[in-house]
Amino acid sequence: MHTARCIAAVLATAFSVTALTAAAQDSKPQVAPPGEAKAPKTRALEAGAKLLQRSAPLAKFDVYLNGFHPMKDHPEMQVEAHHFCKQVNEDFAQCTLFDGNTTGANLNGIEYIISEKLFNTLPEEERRFWHPHNGEILSGQLVAPGIPDTAEHELMKKKMNSYGKTWHVWNTGANGKSGDSLPLGPVMLAWSFNRDGEMLPNLQEERDTRLKIKTAEKRKKRADLVKLAKPQSGVDDLKGKFGRASHDIPGVTDSRAGGAQPAR
Repeated sequence: MHTARCIAAVLATAFSVTALTAAAQDSKPQVAPPGEAKAPKTRALEAGAKLLQRSAPLAKFDVYLNGFHPMKDHPEMQVEAHHFCKQVNEDFAQCTLFDGNTTGANLNGIEYIISEKLFNTLPEEERRFWHPHNGEILSGQLVAPGIPDTAEHELMKKKMNSYGKTWHVWNTGANGKSGDSLPLGPVMLAWSFNRDGEMLPNLQEERDTRLKIKTAEKRKKRADLVKLAKPQSGVDDLKGKFGRASHDIPGVTDSRAGGAQPAR
């Protein structure tokens, strides 16, 4: 009981936006939307709104996660995603996605995260939109920059066997490729990397250097979570779609292996 209270205290402190911003390195966006600079009147209106209006729906979006997404229909389109999340209850979280972690970052997507319990209530047709998270966690890809290792480990433990439904609405650039200056085209359903070798290696290396993260070390420290991993839906949906050799991640298996074909 004492341990649980200590972890809760660490999490409460570590998940403050101030603590996270101070510890994590800046990740600046690659594109800026076109338009005139803010006029003095616009800035005055913003200042007045800040004083007089409420922003209650934005409160508690204070858990910062960093990970990677391939687009399900375009696996070679891969992006780093900065998640700012609100844990609504033990089974449901909602996140806003940005292309950076500075004040100039562009909002480029949303993600909903649900527990295995809620996922099991979904009809089969709906499940094809939800990607599994065990590969992201056990590989060390998914991180919570700036918080103590103990708190991050507890957070990842709580997210084991969970699922995410993610839509990217703006291609703001990745892998050295320029993005669109405005949100163009249809929304894109994002997926997760479930095997080593699927992600373009420069993506992770560049992130690790910038945020001062050692993914390989995080992977080792999460080895104790493998025993918690259950087979998940969607692990094999992009198997063989990346055009290069890939290898299984221990503990990451598809619940339909040997059975039905992946949902499309």
